[in-house]
Amino acid sequence: MHELSIAMSIVEMAIEEAERQGGAQVNALHLKIGRLSGVVKEALLFSWDVACEGTALANSRLVIEEVPISVYCQDCRADRTLASIHEFYCPVCKSSSTEVVRGRELEVVALEIQ
Repeated sequence: MHELSIAMSIVEMAIEEAERQGGAQVNALHLKIGRLSGVVKEALLFSWDVACEGTALANSRLVIEEVPISVYCQDCRADRTLASIHEFYCPVCKSSSTEVVRGRELEVVALEIQ
């Protein structure tokens, strides 16, 4: 499960940032995960608790915003949100002439610190 190594990297980054902020306590970390990122939300949430154990983030929360897959349809000349990862075509005109514009994210958005 690669989510554990992802969680451990994020914990390390958050600890470093908290230290830069004068030893602030991290209450929560906000993350955006795209549906094409290859990261399973539930596995990452479970891994978060394991990765935080025994660190300054031991009682912190991981808040995940899931980002849907959006493509730019070259025929419609518009961004379209896909209903399913299995239907990779424009939901309006059914064209397969699309380019992914959102959905691959794995991004730390914010740290809640005190």
